Amino acid sequence: MSRVSVENVWKSYGKQTVLERLSFEVAPKSFVALVGPSGCGKSTFLKMLLGDEAPTRGRILVDGEPLTAEPSPDRGVVFQKYSVFPHLTCLQNVMLGLELGGAPRLGRLFGRKRREAKDISRTLLNKVGLGAAENKYPSELSGGMQQRLAIAQALVKKPKLLLLDEPFGALDPGIRAGVHEVLLELWHETGMTVFMVTHDLSEAFKLATRVIAFDRRHTRPEELEAYGATVTFDLPVDRRIPPPVAETTSAPAAPQLRAAV
Repeated sequence: MSRVSVENVWKSYGKQTVLERLSFEVAPKSFVALVGPSGCGKSTFLKMLLGDEAPTRGRILVDGEPLTAEPSPDRGVVFQKYSVFPHLTCLQNVMLGLELGGAPRLGRLFGRKRREAKDISRTLLNKVGLGAAENKYPSELSGGMQQRLAIAQALVKKPKLLLLDEPFGALDPGIRAGVHEVLLELWHETGMTVFMVTHDLSEAFKLATRVIAFDRRHTRPEELEAYGATVTFDLPVDRRIPPPVAETTSAPAAPQLRAAV
């Protein structure tokens, strides 16, 4: 459970301003969907939350403390492209975070610690519906199963923040619905704070407790370099935090945002 404070954050690359004047508070246990046109800085903001990028100006706080300037175990991340290791089994993929954290030099645990890591990893695989596939390799799994494996891999270190960068975009609608259900169950169980980038407004309003839209206010050609995207809509979703999964089967109607979203 983590509160995130974004205080007047700007992000520029040379003379090009990508994001400007981002200021908002996110309560613990929130599920925030970030939407907006392609190229408006959603993934850049997610990289700043991860610690892979630093704000040019302003700051991001987690529970009142400045965000560390590099990725750390308190932030899990799932990308659209399956971020699992093809040469490792499902069980080994999930165990890897525990082994690297517990034995950074060797990258491998032994004895009691290894048995404990296996138990933790197997429990998580069961929660994402992959208990029977622990000895399979990613190439033997469907797309939806691979994404569930990536979610388990991201959650094994019990992160405070879960960051999702269009994690369901490559999935068929039926498979996507199943992965949605798994994600909501895990979010409800852990109470972590989630940020998800998506281009799908119906997905945003189905999953999130809050939808934040990024877009440019200054769109004239002479303004595109000096000005970036900022928050144009910040909409709470009428849902308890976190909600029971049964209440997520229908989504409120999405507002009319830009067609490019």
